[in-house]
Amino acid sequence: MQAKFEIRTDLALEARESFPGDGGEISGVSLEEDYLKEIEVKVTKVEILNQKGAKLMGKPIGSYITLEASHMNEEDENYHREISEALASYIKALLPKKEDLKTLLVGLGNPEATPDSLGPKVVNNIQMTRHLFVEYGEKAGNDWGLLSISGIVPGVMAQTGMETAEVVKGIVEQTKPDAVIVIDALAARSIHRLGTTIQLSDTGIQPGSGVGNHRHSITEKNLGIPVIAIGVPTVVGAATIVQDTMETMIEVLAKNNATSNLADFIKASGPKEQYSLIRELLEPQFGPMYVTPKDIDETVKRLSYTVSEGLHIALQK
Repeated sequence: MQAKFEIRTDLALEARESFPGDGGEISGVSLEEDYLKEIEVKVTKVEILNQKGAKLMGKPIGSYITLEASHMNEEDENYHREISEALASYIKALLPKKEDLKTLLVGLGNPEATPDSLGPKVVNNIQMTRHLFVEYGEKAGNDWGLLSISGIVPGVMAQTGMETAEVVKGIVEQTKPDAVIVIDALAARSIHRLGTTIQLSDTGIQPGSGVGNHRHSITEKNLGIPVIAIGVPTVVGAATIVQDTMETMIEVLAKNNATSNLADFIKASGPKEQYSLIRELLEPQFGPMYVTPKDIDETVKRLSYTVSEGLHIALQK
């Protein structure tokens, strides 16, 4: 049952949190936490070190860096600029150390579906420069101080009839970038992380994995060059919301002598078992449902600028 009804999340941080205990060590997984006090951002680095850790976490070996800021969903341009600068520093740390770096940006997702449109919006915000190198050669880099940046919004399989990984691989073979950066909307376990969290990783990405729609992966192994993934959670499973409600209900029941035994009975089943039961009851009737905030239009628009600005800063010569 647990294997079938595992908690769906794209965030390595949440996969790490799903293990019981007080944050102790998991074999094959390391955890580092930092707090950027000046901008009120919590930074968590989850490092999956070997195959044992990868199996436990359900994610590939590599580094996962999460920036959490509760104020990220507010309209404050100065604050978002600070977030962009912090994001840029972590992007640079994951990029290959090369003076004339050539980068391909890939905006994953469906531009017509707002919660899934983050990737396309970010790429549309970026000033591309590769065509200047094609036209003017080394002058673009030496005299103008530019790095070669190209971008593509490949759409989704229902629109193109092609796997996104196939499209990206073809472009990589033709344009020969040094690195690929994929930007995508993610699925979270906690509603509190929607629009307030950015995850970076050096493991690439498997489009649609967070919502159970597995597509071919976009990774260094498949493309032959480093692949960095940047994502922001925009949806959460309906079963997760029901479980969060159940946890609140348990707290209320526990405070009343007449219902405390019922609270203990429900609580004894454990979070994973509760989640499995909820999905087992919901999904045959309604399918795997996902929920997004009512202000998702503004959230995605605002965060697309935050991420694109971070990329602009990181990809300066």
